[in-house]
Amino acid sequence: MEMKYRHEYKYVCNAKQNAILKLRADGILKKDKHVGMDGAYRIRSLYFDDWNDRCYYENESGIGERDKYRIRIYNEDITRITLEKKSKSRGMTLKTGCSLTREECMMLMKQEIPGIRQDMSSTKQCLLTELMLREMRPVVIVEYVRYPYVEKAGNVRITFDEDIRSSNDLGDFLEKNIKVRPIMEKGQSILEVKWDEFIPGYIKQNMDTNALQRSSFSKYYLCRRFNTYGGSRI
Repeated sequence: MEMKYRHEYKYVCNAKQNAILKLRADGILKKDKHVGMDGAYRIRSLYFDDWNDRCYYENESGIGERDKYRIRIYNEDITRITLEKKSKSRGMTLKTGCSLTREECMMLMKQEIPGIRQDMSSTKQCLLTELMLREMRPVVIVEYVRYPYVEKAGNVRITFDEDIRSSNDLGDFLEKNIKVRPIMEKGQSILEVKWDEFIPGYIKQNMDTNALQRSSFSKYYLCRRFNTYGGSRI
């Protein structure tokens, strides 16, 4: 897991913008080593919030210092489950995380905190303690297809997140097939650009984002707004 704060910009792309920019990325960047034959992988996350929906409202109001907690799996593989905390500070982000067993995951899905043991990593002890003290509970599932590109110089990572869907069937998080609802029109995507100290000039030139709609909202916020608060698709 990344252990330093990074820059992160997000943009909403319509179908045409998404197709053009992804074609440009194909021409100048390498794919992430974990992608499949289609150049993508599937992500499913179970997000947590407290009883006052603090995470949701902090995102909505644009609070500069905020955290989000989630459990994540890739390509429906429940042998690799991670608990993550994503922190935002002054427009930059930090991600910390640890592995979970299936039993620990299922406990958290039922609003139960696994026993904190000395043989756990310090990160895992801290994250479980924070979930307990903040009385966090699972609130929404977010699922999408990610097309990731990387560049070593500047530790740049560019991702196109498509087919973003949400579900309130929280007990089915580890199931292969779950009921989901799309929150974006077909072909749209969320483009995320992440980097450390700099972005190489050739990426800036080819991946021109000036015409795009920059967004401060997270996929978590968008899915909860659509599922729970009756918001419309973006």
